[in-house]
Amino acid sequence: MKSYQLTGEYECKLDAKGRLRLPSSLIRQIGHNGVLEFAINRGFEKHLMMYPKDVWEGKTKKINQLNIYNTKERQALRYFYRGASMLYMDSADRVLIPSALIEYSGLKKDVILFAYHEQIELWDKEKYYKMLNDEPDSFAEIADEIFGAQGGDDGEHAESNPNE
Repeated sequence: MKSYQLTGEYECKLDAKGRLRLPSSLIRQIGHNGVLEFAINRGFEKHLMMYPKDVWEGKTKKINQLNIYNTKERQALRYFYRGASMLYMDSADRVLIPSALIEYSGLKKDVILFAYHEQIELWDKEKYYKMLNDEPDSFAEIADEIFGAQGGDDGEHAESNPNE
């Protein structure tokens, strides 16, 4: 599987047919020689998640290991796959978003693509900025809580202290 480090916020327009033109700078980050394929599904906060096909395949390998005979795991499988669809970029760099997913996420004409790590969140522009306005006042406190115990800034986890 190819490794991605997608980055950026992009304002896009959803046309009347549900097509979304992908920004060329995002397409370059993904890299392609031909038609790009994506998977899209529901996000956690009434938005959509879009993944390059090979990333999706890696995620499905993990989630498919859940036990369908365990209620919570079966529900997680259902929620993960509910609405999931494959998308194919056309010659005009557009993808067609399924109408059920547009309805679920409340996407209107103005859409924000928020790319990070190896996925792309699709938000209705108004909902995206409302979400940003609802962010906590101090990202530093959150970062300290999450990353402070890890030590260093290289992304490696610090050895835990057995006396703590």
